[in-house]
Amino acid sequence: MSFLKKIISLRACFAACALVSSAFAADRVVGANATLDIEPGARSAALGSTTLAVEGDYLGLGTNAYQLSRAKYMWASFSHTAYYEDTKYDYASMVIPLPNNQGIGVSFSRFGADDIPYIREGDPLPEGADYNTLSIADWVFSVAWGRRIIDRLELGIAFHVLYRDMDQSGWGFRGDASARYQIQDDFYVAGLLKGWTSSAATWESGEFEYSSPEFYLALSYGLPVQYLYGKFNFYWQSAGLFHREARDLDYETDRNGKRIWENPLDWLSGGRGGVEFAFDFGLKLRAGLSNFTTFKSVTAGAGLTIAKFLVVDYAFESHPVFSPVHRVSVSFSPYLFGHQPREEGHLSKTDASRKLVTEEPEEIPVQEFVEESVQEVPAPAETPVETVAPVTESAVSAPAQDVPAENTVVPAPAVAPVVPVQTVPSTPASTTPIIETDDEILE
Repeated sequence: MSFLKKIISLRACFAACALVSSAFAADRVVGANATLDIEPGARSAALGSTTLAVEGDYLGLGTNAYQLSRAKYMWASFSHTAYYEDTKYDYASMVIPLPNNQGIGVSFSRFGADDIPYIREGDPLPEGADYNTLSIADWVFSVAWGRRIIDRLELGIAFHVLYRDMDQSGWGFRGDASARYQIQDDFYVAGLLKGWTSSAATWESGEFEYSSPEFYLALSYGLPVQYLYGKFNFYWQSAGLFHREARDLDYETDRNGKRIWENPLDWLSGGRGGVEFAFDFGLKLRAGLSNFTTFKSVTAGAGLTIAKFLVVDYAFESHPVFSPVHRVSVSFSPYLFGHQPREEGHLSKTDASRKLVTEEPEEIPVQEFVEESVQEVPAPAETPVETVAPVTESAVSAPAQDVPAENTVVPAPAVAPVVPVQTVPSTPASTTPIIETDDEILE
């Protein structure tokens, strides 16, 4: 009986799965919810869209949520991008630091076009420019969380919800997970598991689409250059590790892209990279390639930090087919607007030791240092006193003689053997040696 019950339960499970699959016509597609892959930040866009490797760009929370573990202040960020055919992309995010090396971020974006003229079926052509207009847009809301697990490891998780308003409405969902590990000072490796929940979308017509998870790698390295008063930052991000079709979405030159176990060199050519030089006074210059297979994907840009609380970035992105794209982003910190940066923060052991070594010690005035050194010396140096010849008995018993007049030669007493006398220690207050004359000795 137990065996029959197991068979019946298995058949019931298979029947339920069949009913669910028939109710939801699930189709595996490439790039479901592709709006989530648009680069929002001007800083990362100028670096070839190596968003996973760039730390400190809070407009890229959807890709590298791990950076929230290093957030020390609240930041509000905004970006605007004007694409071809009057398509616009607007993005806003806010970062809130939390205790215990944690942080949370929320973002909201809109990608779409407005004032699109259309004619209803069966209506006559309007005269002049009196057209009916409509708008199409994708609205995305995201929430991200990051935390430092150990001193060198940081973890982040992000969830995205998408609403599409087109000829038919639809909803989408995706979850991402990212992590970064510090190999050495200013040398990091990061990973992104995009769509670990799968990237799914459902439409008003009842159609259900999904895309399989994908994995990316990224590297970043910093090189200080003292004689240039700044620092070089190098970034690299790989192509998709699992699926070849992930590269097909970017450029026509990627049609022959292969996975890493099929052809490692071809897989490396599908990556992207960027370089940044950050001056100590707040100016940053950037350049990169969105894809190593073509130099027509060059990117460039600059950034400026104003009074520690305001950051402005600009990016120029070329494309081998479409017209160039200009992107501007602004980040503002309410706390730094009215306060000085705090000394404490989420510093690693390496950063803390570097800060301790580079800090200049407090200077002690020379006068105070001399006084302290004199007081601490218990026994000052001894200065010898001139030895005095002893007086003979004949000289003591002899009668007193008149004091000779000036310029009168007085015979010197007989020379006696020199007897050492105990030395008298000198005090710091007395600097002139005491010398006794022959007349004082005779008296």
